[in-house]
Amino acid sequence: MAERQSGAATVEPADASGAPGYTFHDHAPAPDNFREAVLHGLAQAHKAIPFRFLYDAAGSRLFEQICQQPEYYLTRTELALLENHAGDIAARVGPGAQLVELGSGAGIKVERLLAALTEPTAYIAVEISRPALVAAVQRLAADWPALDIHAVWADYASGFSLPLAKTQANAQAKAGPVLGFFPGSSIGNLRPAQAQSLLATWRQRLGAGAHLVIGVDLIKAPAVLEAAYNDAAGITAAFTGNLLVRANRELGADFDLDGFEHEARYLPGRAAIQINLVSRCAQQVTVSGRRFQFAAGERLHVEDSHKYSIDNFRSLADSAGWQALDVWTDANELFSVHHLRVRG
Repeated sequence: MAERQSGAATVEPADASGAPGYTFHDHAPAPDNFREAVLHGLAQAHKAIPFRFLYDAAGSRLFEQICQQPEYYLTRTELALLENHAGDIAARVGPGAQLVELGSGAGIKVERLLAALTEPTAYIAVEISRPALVAAVQRLAADWPALDIHAVWADYASGFSLPLAKTQANAQAKAGPVLGFFPGSSIGNLRPAQAQSLLATWRQRLGAGAHLVIGVDLIKAPAVLEAAYNDAAGITAAFTGNLLVRANRELGADFDLDGFEHEARYLPGRAAIQINLVSRCAQQVTVSGRRFQFAAGERLHVEDSHKYSIDNFRSLADSAGWQALDVWTDANELFSVHHLRVRG
């Protein structure tokens, strides 16, 4: 994956006082064409819309609610693991770390690591949503005024340069160890081959000797997995259905919101949860003037979430050039946090 030159960097205040709080790096992702993606996806034999379009403003709010549902164990289990083992991670990494977070979102989980690290020198947040990125780094800059904070507006799967090495606060300071952080089992949204490619790309980007802490959801009883994506309150169903709400609003589509139902099913052969919108009846949908036919029971694919055994994930990481150092799981083995280091 080709790297491109660093985008414009500006120093932004953390709050109304005007004191410098963070450096903003503009690697603005290319505009995502929702219309083209929907029209292309609906024209396929197996209809699909890419999962990234779930996260408009309403979808992002719904996802935050999903994380609080009792069936959705992923967020609270990962937070507990980070709380319990952040000190172990800090001891492995050593002092002066430069912490790089992929998909920083609200920046809640990274606080556990920042609090445990010994005199971290920099925090570099990489996030595709500019509003989420700015809100997170403003809050962290206010809480960590001595920390050199960088907000990188970018798609972490694209090519761009990281503001690593010497710290902004002291240009003569020796660069500290690099620690990548990729929480939330976001790696599971990628097919294994794509996940391997992303891990290899970030091995190169973070550099020799770098560490990576990554959250990975584990294979477990299908009933537990399916419950996590079919919460009793119906929040996940609303999250999935919001894709149709968005299409109706932005593309002039006429999806019957009651004509589709949310489906999340575990596919053992692929070790993945597959999320679909299923047509309740034979129906016709118009999007931007184009008509599409749905058969009764036909699925519109929205998202996959791949699950791993510990050994399978370690093997995947090894194939991407990472050495496994530690892994931590909860007592029920629902979720895992892996600590890797660039091999060699």
